[in-house]
Amino acid sequence: MGIVYKIVPADLWQSAEKTGTFAGAMIDVQDGYIHFSVGRQAPRTAELYFAGQPDLLLVAVDDAVLGDALIYEPSRDGDLFPHLYASLRLADTLWVRPLPLGADGRHVFPEDMA
Repeated sequence: MGIVYKIVPADLWQSAEKTGTFAGAMIDVQDGYIHFSVGRQAPRTAELYFAGQPDLLLVAVDDAVLGDALIYEPSRDGDLFPHLYASLRLADTLWVRPLPLGADGRHVFPEDMA
């Protein structure tokens, strides 16, 4: 389907860089999969679950490299969200960028998000 995005606290990602694998945040571990969003879903995800949080990163991954471990499942408002039933290999990421807070307190997403 395309590129999927994960919002990650910078300290969690830095820990993952030591091992080369991201096993997920606490909510991911609890739910048994890593929560991702497609581009149009990511801003609302940030608003609902990361409001006002500084020091976040936006991680982009081509969903094709994740194979059968990535499943699109109904979630918020019945929309299909990508869920990764495996750890994420950092080598599989397309890019990692800061997700800063704007003057209005909302996160500022890259303009080139798919």
